[in-house]
Amino acid sequence: MFNEFKKFAMRGNVVDLAVGFVLGGAFSTIVKSFVDDILMPPLGLLLGGVDFTNLYVSLDGVRYDSLAAAQEAGAATLNYGLFINAIISFLLLAFALFLLIKGMNRMTDKKKDDTPEQPPAKPRNEELLEEIRDLLKARN
Repeated sequence: MFNEFKKFAMRGNVVDLAVGFVLGGAFSTIVKSFVDDILMPPLGLLLGGVDFTNLYVSLDGVRYDSLAAAQEAGAATLNYGLFINAIISFLLLAFALFLLIKGMNRMTDKKKDDTPEQPPAKPRNEELLEEIRDLLKARN
């Protein structure tokens, strides 16, 4: 049973999938940092000094100075600012993956275009039928 599992785990597709998950996790961390630390501060500044991470609604009706203060008090909150950050992170990640896959597809398509395609050989019976047709046409 161990050998069978080892054979399954070491197949190319499983290893490629594992590498993809690890790289995807690392890439999503980079995108999250880009959104939280680079993109959102200037966007918040353009919108009048809004800090998206502190956009929330306190469900208990009490006004808190920040999201951290509300969470420290144990208040239930709807954190829509963090949700906006997550949506922007997702859209950037999806767009980056789209560009990556598009580039990979373009490279593989270019490799296919470089090799000239040979038309498939006709089956022997079609060749014989064409010869018979040509002979019959020549008779008339």
